[in-house]
Parts: sequence; C-alpha cells; structure tokens
Amino acid sequence: MADLKYYDIILKPVITEKSMDEMADKKYAFYVHPNATKNMVREAVEKMFEGTKVEKVNTMNLIGKKKRTRSFKYGTTPRRKKAIVKLTPESKDIEIFQGM
Repeated sequence: MADLKYYDIILKPVITEKSMDEMADKKYAFYVHPNATKNMVREAVEKMFEGTKVEKVNTMNLIGKKKRTRSFKYGTTPRRKKAIVKLTPESKDIEIFQGM
C-alpha cells in the first residue's frame, strides 16, 4: 500500500441534502482515498480540523455506474470510497460546512 499522508486521505466533502441534515447530529461525509482505513480517516480529520475529536467512522465503497458513449461502447464511472465521520458532543464543528 502506498505511503499516505493525512492530507492525502480526505479528497473532498460530500454536499447533499442528506449530508446537510446529518450535520445537526455532528455527522460529516467525505470522499476519501480508496486505500484509506477507518483509523487513517480518524487521524486525518483530527489533524486537519483543529479541536475536533472523532467518535466513530463508517466507510463504504461506491461502485461506478454503467455509462454508454455515443458509439455504443459501455464503461463505468470511477469507483469511490465515502466516509461518514461522527464527532463527539464536546467537539468543535468543522468549518468548511458552515453557511451551506
């Protein structure tokens, strides 16, 4: 496995209606590196965002959807891995989600 640093783990936040509703429960969703483990995601969130303490991490592998091109060739969109991070009640909120 490649040597991943904490800034390589979290790729981008997931911005959907469901993820915005879960922010009230201090749950945040991120797309993460496909080789990242739950412990790696926990350490990356705690290092990248000051004052956060992670209580729990759930991960899921998202399979690419089938797509067809003009010439009737079939392929798939890229696979992804998503992590939902739950913070402790006394933890600070993650600021990149503020105002959304």
